[in-house]
Amino acid sequence: MSATNETRRPVPSDIRARKGGTPLVVLTAYSTPIARLVDAHCDIVLVGDSVGMVVHGLESTLGVTMEMMILHGKAVARGLRRAMMVIDMPFGSYEESREQAFRNAARLMAETGASAVKLEGGAHMADTIEFLVQRGIPVMAHVGLTPQSVNTLGGYRVQGRGKDAARIMADARAVAEAGAFSVVLEKVTESLANEITRAIDIPTIGIGASAECDGQVLVVDDMLGLFADFHPKFVKRYAELGKAAEEAISAYARDVRSRAFPGPDHVFGEGRGK
Repeated sequence: MSATNETRRPVPSDIRARKGGTPLVVLTAYSTPIARLVDAHCDIVLVGDSVGMVVHGLESTLGVTMEMMILHGKAVARGLRRAMMVIDMPFGSYEESREQAFRNAARLMAETGASAVKLEGGAHMADTIEFLVQRGIPVMAHVGLTPQSVNTLGGYRVQGRGKDAARIMADARAVAEAGAFSVVLEKVTESLANEITRAIDIPTIGIGASAECDGQVLVVDDMLGLFADFHPKFVKRYAELGKAAEEAISAYARDVRSRAFPGPDHVFGEGRGK
């Protein structure tokens, strides 16, 4: 029989059609176990270049490579059955030219099975976005605070205040017109995020933006309390798994040093039992 009971994964056109509907749920993932946990609850799972900071201990996302993204993309793909996977294009993999962007985007999708790529930048990246979309590569755009440009932005500052709002609005309009199927709005003022959401015809996905966006994304390690190097204002901690893990590790260390572990239930006797 050819019919299956598997749920069809959403594709970029499905995500675009969610504009103004039930908010899209997006989380990052970098490993198979986390992908399995988030799969049933998310519309989109993003293999983010935040992996550089969260998993590899880098100070920013600028040191993330194509090889790192492919490694983690493959791991996440193994854990997904329901959600759509989007993968970040790392710094330096798409800015040089449209052709460079196409080669690297095609490689990311072919080697990981991702349904789309995400790249940072507004109006200046519109031509590249259009080039990719016309060649069969769906693009999620990313405007506002773009972490790969942190050095030129002067740090992780709120974007879109005062006269700067016009720039961010122009960026959002440009990527929508270029064919992006959705756009991440990062760390922009609430009022501007609301205005952009009303002004463009593709879903906006907020991170430090507004509840009126068409969806929300967080770094999974942030919302689970696993990454404690810093705690952005826009992150809501839904658990403190880092503290729980530390307590468990401490208990294990105490048991080993006191010879309380392994106990009778964890060792094997001479009989034929387990």
